[in-house]
Amino acid sequence: MKNNFKFCLLAGAMAVFSLTACNDDQVEDTVSPESQTETSKIEQPGDLEKICAYVDQYWTSSSVLKTSLKTTTDTNFMTGQMTKIASLWGRSNPTLRFVDDPNNPGSTYNAISYSTGKIYYGYAIYYDAKSKGGDIVNAMILAHEYGHQLQYIFNLPSVSESTARPNELEADGFAGYYLRRPAGYNKTNFSEIAAAYEFAQSIGDYYTTDPGHHGTPAQRRSAVRLGFLLGQYSLSASDFDYNFFYYYQGVLNGTYKMGKNTRNPEIDTYMSQYMEELRKIQTGEISAEEFKNL
Repeated sequence: MKNNFKFCLLAGAMAVFSLTACNDDQVEDTVSPESQTETSKIEQPGDLEKICAYVDQYWTSSSVLKTSLKTTTDTNFMTGQMTKIASLWGRSNPTLRFVDDPNNPGSTYNAISYSTGKIYYGYAIYYDAKSKGGDIVNAMILAHEYGHQLQYIFNLPSVSESTARPNELEADGFAGYYLRRPAGYNKTNFSEIAAAYEFAQSIGDYYTTDPGHHGTPAQRRSAVRLGFLLGQYSLSASDFDYNFFYYYQGVLNGTYKMGKNTRNPEIDTYMSQYMEELRKIQTGEISAEEFKNL
């Protein structure tokens, strides 16, 4: 999920004070490549953040911002993945924090990427993803959220629609790319990432005219598949964006037999054998079960 962090007005002086007091220390208007530090250390909360229970308007009022999960093993896995994901793109780490709400655990079933260079990851989504598919699912979700960081930094995606679909599908593609790359999760067989793409499609939606539409389950499957295929090549974020939408928009529009990709002829030769497959995935002609065996 991608969010531009903006203040909202809350009714009552006490609520407004809570929002301001807990967020003035962490909110900036923009994040730029120059503003990121060279260290890969996860930023620790300041004194103000340590005493604040209120995270921000995207989480419940009883939620708590933390620098760790329930176990050291879980925390080390996520911080290690954050470093690998950022390093794959030649970047330093964004700030990774975890959100817990003991009073309402289900409310933390979310992960949010902020334009201020932060990723907040809910306890509920972490442990549900782990129970359903193991570590690889959380690696994929984190790579998806970091994809939004790349979008903020490089002013991506290059394609826009009336919904969030291009942003979210490209982030799915970034995740699929990370899972394949040798310097990433290094899974060379698509069947090895089955748990990850099954989770991605399970949170697809059919609210195609809603501004927050993320893509249908089939579209999310095809986006992960396309990102995985592009993982055959080492690409910059802007090159990934170009190639992702060169092929994906063609699939969506039914124009999958497109003119040659003269910018990347080697990629075009490779991708030409998969275009019909991608079209069938996003239309549902290839079922979720058949998808596992690609």
